[in-house]
Amino acid sequence: MFSIISHWYKTRFSDPQAVTLVLILLGGGLILYFAAGILAPLLVALVLAFLLEWPVEKMGRLGIKRTVATSIVLLLFLGLCVLIIFGLVPSIWRQGVALTSDLPSMLDQGLKTIQAYINQYPQWVNTDQLDVMILEIKKMLDTQHLLNVGKHLLGYSASLLVLMVYAILVPLLVFFFLKDKHSLIKKSTRFFPKNRELSQRVWREMHQQILNYIRGKVIEIMIVGVVSYIFFAVMDLRYAALLGVLTGLSVLIPYVGATLVTLPIALVAFFQWGITPEFGYLMLGYGIIQALDGNVLVPIVFSDAVDLHPVFIIAAVLIFGGLWGVWGVFFAIPLASLIKAVVNAWPVPEDVSI
Repeated sequence: MFSIISHWYKTRFSDPQAVTLVLILLGGGLILYFAAGILAPLLVALVLAFLLEWPVEKMGRLGIKRTVATSIVLLLFLGLCVLIIFGLVPSIWRQGVALTSDLPSMLDQGLKTIQAYINQYPQWVNTDQLDVMILEIKKMLDTQHLLNVGKHLLGYSASLLVLMVYAILVPLLVFFFLKDKHSLIKKSTRFFPKNRELSQRVWREMHQQILNYIRGKVIEIMIVGVVSYIFFAVMDLRYAALLGVLTGLSVLIPYVGATLVTLPIALVAFFQWGITPEFGYLMLGYGIIQALDGNVLVPIVFSDAVDLHPVFIIAAVLIFGGLWGVWGVFFAIPLASLIKAVVNAWPVPEDVSI
């Protein structure tokens, strides 16, 4: 057994380039795993600087100085964020609060509908089990319980100090990352081994794939969200803006997101209309939107982006989501693409057949 492991190690790690790549990936992974909370503002600024580098670079090719281009792009980005926060978020927040306050009455209406079906078909449903289930649902959806949960969530995730740190430090870090990009990269490379050509090749492949992926996701979110909102508004579905935004954001988590967002849409439609033709039309239209997104929009938008099998995508969402929560889910596909790029670029000895 030892000889097999030794032979595998010598054949796979005989190239110094491969060892350097492993050390870089291992060091980056350890930093993210153990220090992600402490370095969160720095990591967020790095991600935003990476996303905003493309327009800054385009403006630089037009002859605009990098400092001026960075200032213009950052101001436009901050203006867009302010517009979204004060234009879209209040409406979504109001609908979310209204949905929370209307849950008890919606639940009563739904229970009456279910009870009517039970009276019609008593042979199919055990009434005792249904009463227990209804009691638990009422307890879970109790308004005071929801308010307590909301208070805990706000207490953990919306600390005023944390928000102030992000609001001040992150834009400053993004500005300096963009303005001094080349000097920062030049100074930081001295801390890396010299044999890093393989690592650079992996990064070049990942750089293009991540840009294509993020650009495609932004386009997909906007199209799916706007189309869903228009459809919900035409159908006169309650909380159309909130559900449209949720539908748009659900594409961030392939397969899993669409499954999760279908439940609140179906519940709201059921509580509003019951088992009626309107409910059927809404779910049919929503299914058509999801089908067009998966079979028409995604192949067009992501024609040059990452190509991963659905099994690997779902596994990446589960694994990285378990490691880093929401951030892990958000970056699951880029991280899976990184693994794929490393596997594709890994040197294969001539005497090893695959």
